[in-house]
This record gives sequence, C-alpha cells and structure tokens, in this order.
Amino acid sequence: MKKILLIIFVLLSSSLSLNAENDVKRIYEGSADAKITILAFESLTCSHCADFHKNIYPNLKKNFIDKGIVKLEYRNFPLDLAAFNAAKVAQCKTNKGEEILHFLYKNQNEWVKGNSIEELNNNLEKIILSQNFGIDYNSCINDKKIEDFVLEDRIEGVKKYNVSATPTIIINEEKFEKPLTYKNLEKTLEKLL
Repeated sequence: MKKILLIIFVLLSSSLSLNAENDVKRIYEGSADAKITILAFESLTCSHCADFHKNIYPNLKKNFIDKGIVKLEYRNFPLDLAAFNAAKVAQCKTNKGEEILHFLYKNQNEWVKGNSIEELNNNLEKIILSQNFGIDYNSCINDKKIEDFVLEDRIEGVKKYNVSATPTIIINEEKFEKPLTYKNLEKTLEKLL
C-alpha cells in the first residue's frame, strides 16, 4: 500500500507547485518570529509520531514553545491513505488545527485499526465527529486545496529535506540526526540560544 501511495504522490507532484498560493494555513505553535524554528514532518498513523506528542512535546511546549523561543511547524508527511485523510481533516481547521493533531495522536489506537481503508476512514470520521471541532468532515476530506497542501508538504519533505521516515525533525533548516528523545532535543536547542 505504501508503494502505491508513493507512486500517487510522485505522479501528483508533477502537477503541483510547491509555492502555490491557497487559503490553507500552516499549523504551528509558538511565536511566529521565534529564534528557533522546528519543522516536524509527521504522519498521523505513525506510532513514533504519537510517541513524540506523548513523551517529548509536553516538555518542548513548556520549556521552549510557551516561552517564545521555539516555533514548531507541523508538516504533513502521510505514509498511507488513512494518514493522508487525517492530515486533510487536521488542516481543515484554520484556527487551532493543532488541537485536532494532538487529539488524533492521543487517540491513535482508537481510529488506526481495521482491515481496509474504508474501516480506517469510518473510524476517523467517528472519532472526529465525537468532538466539537467545528468542521464538516466530508468537506475537509474532499477539499482539493487542502489535498494539494498536504501533498506539497510531503513533496517538499522529500525534495528539500530528504525526509524518508517519520517523525523527521528539522531545526533551523538542519536535519536532527540524533535519537529523538527530549534530552537530545533539549541539548541541541540550548546550543542554539
């Protein structure tokens, strides 16, 4: 399935412009003019990404994001169709899209299950509708601008940053190559202050 999705992304990349202007907003947390920018290339079905949100993100937020030192930008790098649809749902919320991201990672075991993409999509729809995010699920899934935005993130990840796995962390345009633990991340960030 991953090979099929990769082929789809490659075929679509020829018709997309990486700098296309559209109404879709980048999901980020922190000060827009923070000294340090972290790009987090993630897939919403990735268990390592969910682990990042559970075990690393809380301290990163408390010690760096909330203090205006770090801007954390979420970049879409879906590894399968379920992650692609989940990314479209998260990007659909123009304000506070990170709420949906954190919710989907926290509840990943509830919706990332099933034997077919149809089951996964049904689980995703049920869990999104169980909350009051103020979005229309079907409109989000079928929005061409959002779809292009998500695909453009993935294409940029491969072309510009050589992303091949998730999560991949880019700090001030440099790929973070150490094991992704809070301690390693903290040491790297402190050196940049």
